[in-house]
Amino acid sequence: MNWRGKRVLVTGACGFIGSHLVEALVERDASVRAFGHYNALGRCGWLDRSNVRSDIELVMGDVQDRDRVRSACERIEIVFHLAALIGIPYSYHAPVSYLRTNVEGTMNMLLAARELGVERLVQTSTSEVYGTAQYVPMDESHPLQGQSPYSASKIAADKMTEAFHRSFNVPVVTVRPFNTYGPRQSTRALIPTIITQLLDGETVRLGNTHPTRDLLFVADTVDGFIRAAGCPGTLGETVNLGTEMETSVGGVAKLISELMGKEAMIEIEDERVRPEASEVDRLFSSTTRAKTLMGWQAKHSLSEGLERTITWLKENRDRYRTTGYAI
Repeated sequence: MNWRGKRVLVTGACGFIGSHLVEALVERDASVRAFGHYNALGRCGWLDRSNVRSDIELVMGDVQDRDRVRSACERIEIVFHLAALIGIPYSYHAPVSYLRTNVEGTMNMLLAARELGVERLVQTSTSEVYGTAQYVPMDESHPLQGQSPYSASKIAADKMTEAFHRSFNVPVVTVRPFNTYGPRQSTRALIPTIITQLLDGETVRLGNTHPTRDLLFVADTVDGFIRAAGCPGTLGETVNLGTEMETSVGGVAKLISELMGKEAMIEIEDERVRPEASEVDRLFSSTTRAKTLMGWQAKHSLSEGLERTITWLKENRDRYRTTGYAI
């Protein structure tokens, strides 16, 4: 797709992946409207310090507000819907908020896309909808399992997206990234948790260390989103983004400590451990569909992505805290 002048809306634009996506779209000369979560301080997250801040139209609101969503979608051709509550531990404490933001918010986007005739809506899914692997590599036909309120809310959002395509011919594609990491990610996630703790010392506090994850660098995730939006063959499809490799939590901690020249001592903290039946023990992607439909594959090795993330976190250490457990 030629993105020059393309009118694009990105929801969740102020967050980790969303801010990287906004910058990549601006670099392609798209006309970007960034939808961020309203706050009284007028802050727009990672876009506050972005070098593209003056090149975008910023709209603040809440995806739970149907009128605000519809207004944000006016005169838009492509919608990237990333806005969501994403923390799995917090979903145990506040499941209703996940229902409202992730399911009702997605419904509002779909209604607006249908009413206003957008060319394509990209729904952001997550590998968590698969739950623990029943077979590997995990392709898009893998059964869906709601092993946390978060994953259940994302399953519902994905299925609503599918329903709007089948029922009303809304032009959608669902992009399902595996475990994205990189600069700007919060310490609710594994990799910045490990790195920031090692910047302060040599003790790393974690939950279970045996589960495996398919770790995808954020630049590859963004590339997948953009290709999915511009590829005719993805219409109505769900597409995995991953590396087709798996690494255990403990293995990730070991690799990061080696890259940082540390001797990490791992301590298991009970509050970081998921309920037994909720733990996703194994995630390992198949990306055959992404390769076939849109010529996409991950370009960054785990070591390369981690080195870039470590460097960025060192330079932005003042924006993170390591005391306590961020849920």
